[in-house]
Amino acid sequence: MSSGKVFGHKNTEGEIASSAAIVPYETSFASIGMVIVKEEYRGLGLGKEATQQCMNSLSSDVEIMLISTEDVKPLYEKMGFHIVYRVHKYICNTYLTSNLTNTTVTIEHFNESDLTKIIELDGAAFGDKRSNYLKHRINQSEAYVVVKDNIGDIIGFGLSIVGAVNLIIGPIVAPDARVASIILDKLAIGHQGKLRIDLPSGNEVFKVAVEKCGFVTVSNPPIMMVNSTKMPKRNGELYGIAAQVFG
Repeated sequence: MSSGKVFGHKNTEGEIASSAAIVPYETSFASIGMVIVKEEYRGLGLGKEATQQCMNSLSSDVEIMLISTEDVKPLYEKMGFHIVYRVHKYICNTYLTSNLTNTTVTIEHFNESDLTKIIELDGAAFGDKRSNYLKHRINQSEAYVVVKDNIGDIIGFGLSIVGAVNLIIGPIVAPDARVASIILDKLAIGHQGKLRIDLPSGNEVFKVAVEKCGFVTVSNPPIMMVNSTKMPKRNGELYGIAAQVFG
């Protein structure tokens, strides 16, 4: 709610029947998520209406992404969305440390003075600046780390969020798969319970590293977009997405 707007339906008793959230970023890009319809109201087109309301809340030239399921994909295609990418959802019951020797970078806890650089790194990796979202996500985080090189410059970061079922890890931004694995270790080691991380397509080396740590892929949902046929320009340093609602 602090990062965007949520639309939906209520029944005559005022109970929520559906929802869809729109999260606008700072140029001409936005993300839709949390498209949910209570079971007894499914089949009435409420999800489509809520999603359309999200789209209508922005200028018609804004590029909008969402992460779909295979079942709902035909509905989004009718609304003008096209598959441009996929993500890989991974779940882990027991984390196994990567045991990487860390001699080239320094891992530190987040400091308020790091925020400007974090926003810059995230913008280049994600494809749009999203400072408002990051500020709120950091405040919600269970853990947050930054990575510095041997001259003290910030080159990456990662955070984790406690979800209803899993510890959700992401975003992870790093210059390479090794540093991304070091960040993952720092965020995951010691957690008692399930973990989740969603990886963008590509970065095959990091996928292998994640699987060696005990993660198993459970789905590969499509990323769909409207008003564009491709994702915004990214620099290849996004190793774990924040969440399916945020991209």
